[in-house]
Amino acid sequence: MSTAGLDLAGFGFAVLLIELTPGPNMAWLAGLAATEGRRTGLSAVAGVAIGLLASGTLAALGLAAVLAAVPALWHTLRLAGAAMMGWMAIEAWLGAGKGARLASSTAASRRAFLTGALINLLNPKAYMFFLVVAPQFLNGEVLSLRSALLLSLVSAVIATAIHCAIVLAGSKAQAWLADSARTKWVRRGFALVIFGVAISFLLIDIG
Repeated sequence: MSTAGLDLAGFGFAVLLIELTPGPNMAWLAGLAATEGRRTGLSAVAGVAIGLLASGTLAALGLAAVLAAVPALWHTLRLAGAAMMGWMAIEAWLGAGKGARLASSTAASRRAFLTGALINLLNPKAYMFFLVVAPQFLNGEVLSLRSALLLSLVSAVIATAIHCAIVLAGSKAQAWLADSARTKWVRRGFALVIFGVAISFLLIDIG
């Protein structure tokens, strides 16, 4: 089916506004790059992109509608996302007294990639966006597989560009964080931000 009726410019602008709004990806990537370095941060960006493509495609193809129709599934998704963000907050708080890593290992990069993907697969906002916002840019057309993939790709590309900029900016703070006292308080602040994101997951209502 043709995608000529899609308002890609309007959709792209909407995605840009959403991505520029502070959220789980922005907070996590900035803190990760500052404390773990550029390589780990960019690995996380790649994971986030994969997660966005997957969640966007699943939502656009009907998962968001299923979640809206079955409240129990929606609440399960919210709880899973909140639990993961809460676990990340606790881990960041407990590790606040440790010095910043000067080099990122392959294991750390792999872990960052997987975490980035999971954060976005479990993020209720991703599904709500495709349920409420995306249909406004279809110009009355029925969403096809091709259209869904295209919208997800546009969303992931815009988000990735912004996330790369965040990681590059955040990684510049790594040298400043070489002071263990600074690292401790920055990591604790980072943990509180992530905990706030976990709470926000619980407050999202699809209705």
